Amino acid sequence: MGIKWTDVLDIGIELAEKHPDIDPTYINFVDLHRLVVELDEFDDDLKRSGEKVLEAIQAAWLDERD
Repeated sequence: MGIKWTDVLDIGIELAEKHPDIDPTYINFVDLHRLVVELDEFDDDLKRSGEKVLEAIQAAWLDERD
């Protein structure tokens, strides 16, 4: 079973592992959305994300980096 938008912590971990060179503090939501849907395990409707979900993913990614 793939990763869904609601799997915020898993997405944060995956992004931290796949993109250690990107600082999530400065990523815009358009680029963040693209990076999430490009994850190998991602399996959800591309349109189901929103600003709150992307903010939560960004926060999880930041926590994973620290």
